[in-house]
Formats: sequence, C-alpha cells, structure tokens
Amino acid sequence: MKKRKKLRLVKWLHRWPSLVVAIFIICWALSGIVLNHRATFSSLDINRSILAKEYQYNNWNNASLKSSVNIGEDSVLIYGNIGVWLSDSTFSDFRDFNQGFKRGIDNRKIFKVFQTKNNSLLAGTLFGLYQFDMAQREWKEILKPDVHDKRIIGITQVKDTLFVMSRSRIFTCPDNGKFMFKERRIPGPVDYDGKISLFKTLWVIHSGELYGQIGKLIVDFVALIFIFLTVTGIIYYFAPGIIKRKKRKNKDRTRILKINRFSIKWHNKIGIWVVVILIITSVSGMFLRPPLLIAIASSRVDKIPYTSLDKPNPWYDRFRDILYDDELNRFLIGTVNGIYISEDHFKTKLTKPEVQAPISVMGINVLEKKGRGEYLVGSFMGLYKWMPDYNYLQDYITKSTNIVFNPGGPPLGKFMSAGIIRNGLSEYHVDYNFGLLPLNRKSEKFPMPEAIKVKSPMSLWNFALEVHTARFFKFLFGKYYMLVVPLLGLAVFTILITGLIVWLRLYIRRKRP
Repeated sequence: MKKRKKLRLVKWLHRWPSLVVAIFIICWALSGIVLNHRATFSSLDINRSILAKEYQYNNWNNASLKSSVNIGEDSVLIYGNIGVWLSDSTFSDFRDFNQGFKRGIDNRKIFKVFQTKNNSLLAGTLFGLYQFDMAQREWKEILKPDVHDKRIIGITQVKDTLFVMSRSRIFTCPDNGKFMFKERRIPGPVDYDGKISLFKTLWVIHSGELYGQIGKLIVDFVALIFIFLTVTGIIYYFAPGIIKRKKRKNKDRTRILKINRFSIKWHNKIGIWVVVILIITSVSGMFLRPPLLIAIASSRVDKIPYTSLDKPNPWYDRFRDILYDDELNRFLIGTVNGIYISEDHFKTKLTKPEVQAPISVMGINVLEKKGRGEYLVGSFMGLYKWMPDYNYLQDYITKSTNIVFNPGGPPLGKFMSAGIIRNGLSEYHVDYNFGLLPLNRKSEKFPMPEAIKVKSPMSLWNFALEVHTARFFKFLFGKYYMLVVPLLGLAVFTILITGLIVWLRLYIRRKRP
C-alpha cells in the first residue's frame, strides 16, 4: 500500500509540474537554439514598439550608447548597440553612419570606434573589424579572426602600430592603410593557475560549445527533444478525456488513438534514452543566472581535457578591453578577472595591481584614461576613478571613496555603467537603466532622436536572451523574475527524475517472471 502511494506521488510530481511549466520549457528551448547561432539569426530584428516599456529606448538607456570619438572640429561619432551615428559638437543633429554593415541590428553592435594617427577610421564590431572607406562612404570588413573569436572589443595605438583585441587574442599591424595583421603573443598573467572559471565551464556545457559546433548542434537537438517531450506529455494527459468524449458521442476516435499511442511510446523511449543529457542541460543552466550564479561566480576549476576549453592560450576568452597610456608608456588589459598592466610592451608576464575597481561578472564596459595615471573603469557594478599606482579608488558618480565590494555578492550595482561620453568639457555617464546622466555642469542632456529609435530595433538574439534568462517575464513576476530560471530548472529536474523512476518501476515489473 505504501509503495502504491509513493508511486502515485511520483506520478503526480511528474505530471503536474510538467503542465505548469510546459510553455516555459518550450520558450526556453526555442530561445536556446537562437542563442546558439547568433550569426545565423543576426539579420532578424524585432520592433521595440511592440515590446514592454522597459525594452524601449528612452534617454539613451539599454546600452544604446557606449562611447564617442571626435573626428573633426565639429564632428563626433557616437556608437554602441545602435550602431554608429554622426553628430556635431553640441549633439543637436544626428546622421546615420552605418552604411556598409550587413542587415540586422546585431551587425551594428559596436564595441569600439577608433581614429588612427593616419586618419583611418576603424570600428570593432560583434562580427569583425571594419574600416570606413572615405571614397565609397561605407564600412568595409578588414579582419575577421575566426568563427569562434569574431568580436573585436578593443583598439589602441602605439606610435605607428595598431593593436586590435578580440576576446582571446591581440593582433598588430602598421598604421599604413594596408591592414596586414599579425597575431601578437601575449605572456600570461603572473597569477595564472591554468584553471578556468566555473561559470565559463557551465556556460559551454549548457550551450554545447564544450565540443564546438558539433556540441552546439547536439544541444540544439536536445532542445527539440525537450519540445517533443513536452508536447507528447500534454497529448498523453489530455487524450484520454478526448477519447472518452468521442466514445460517448459515437464519433470516430481512430486518429486520436493513434496519436495517443505514438505519444506514449516515443515519450517514454526518447525520454529514457537522453535523460542524462537532459538533466545536465537543465542543472547547468540553473547556475548561469542569479541567485545561483552568485554561488559560483568566483570559483575556478581545471580545464576539461580534449574540449574547447583545453587551450594553451592563458587569455582564452578572458580579454575585454585594451588601453595604451602614452604618458606612462604602458598597456592596461581589461579581463574577466580584473585589469592587468604591462610596463614593458608584453615582454614579461602581466601584473595585476592590488587595488582593483569592482567589475561585474558581465564584464568591463568602460576603460578610459582620465589623467596621468588616472583611469575610468565602468561595469554593471558602477563607474570608478582608479589610480593603481596610489592604490586609490573613488566612485566617480557619488565621489565616495568608501567602497565595499563583495565578489560573492550580487553582480549589479546601484548604477550600471554601460558607457561614457566625453566631448570637450562635457562628460556623461551612460547608465543601463537611467540612460544619459550628465557628470558636470558643462554637460547638458541631449534627447534621443526618434530617427535613431526607429532604426534601432532589438535583435532576435537579444530577444531570445531576454526570454532564456526570464527577464522577459518580468511583467508576470515583477522583481521575483530572477527566481524563474532556478525554479524552472528545479521543476524540470524533478520532472526528469520522477519520469525516470516511473519508467524504471514499469520496466522492472515487465521483466519479472
């Protein structure tokens, strides 16, 4: 009797959570497939006007802007997630400067615009490095590292040599207009232990990138299996009722009987064949979002041998920005683990100053020189003035020097720095939520033109990210939306384990003599 009660409870735990979270599982699976193939879907966009208010641009929010560069006495280029726009020194007029980029807002995601000493205009984008062709008035691709390391996130110059940074490598070339790049070997940091972050490890396991493109396709197939199991499970639940109603009304029920038998058979077969990989995918995803992310954010583990993580490059997927200080003749390298300094142009291992600006696990968004030995460092933990030679750190917005940073705490600060705009004496902080915030009296707010809003939709990839991370469901759950991913992961884990138990009980019963 007790065994029957336990089995009924297990069946209940398999059935009802499945019905409650079915639509979320389907959304999770479909969005995951899109996230695995950003380049493939890069030409597809979604009009922001049909989305919730928080996704619509207002006062340059949502990381629409990252920075600006002066290219003439009265010509300023502003750039970010909206692409590149040409304005004047008063930011009163804006013109589209995106000619040459491929269709789709993702192809206009700009990390850096840089004017060389030879007056070449370069743009580091999500999918490679571009040069602006002055004669044809359009951007042309000049460097695309490889399929796994496409995004160009930093550009700087030392005398007549350009340094271009991707997420894993640094390339150099003479500033002569020919752009013949060579990879520059960068020594590892002095504190390199050969390990990798647990976050990154779980990320590549969850996406399948652990085994490259083949691994991604396997996880895509797993997502389709999640959808199949969800749909067949719903059919299995509702079909008996439909069959009974048809029987009472003497209607033909052959078709629904076939569909139900097919659903039962393949729901069980496919479910048991892939249950382990389904569990791994679900559990790994739970730890990629707060609050469980906080528990693993600072953990480091050994690289998994013979996988995409097993690289000899100590900087693999760690670079986030580069800056050359011409006054002090040194490089600053922004990484996922803080900012490193090279005083000898990469001849020896890079050192890490003891005092570091707080940096969110989501990466550096600002790394700029402020004065001699003074730098601005910004991330979703805020914007800081940093003087590493004097162990000095100041909150650049509040001016407070009383800074407490808990690496194991929430990865978001009161101010979420997405960028900074500096034009003459004017200086603006670009906050992800609040948008453009003047930092001094010389700075006057300038509105975001409707023309830019209209031409800056949300990419399908970013929309999929909002769905996959559950931020899209904020309108349903409010501030508790962050609990959706871990709770959904726990629900799916429960569904899979209880399904396995039910199948094993039935299998053992059939095998008994």
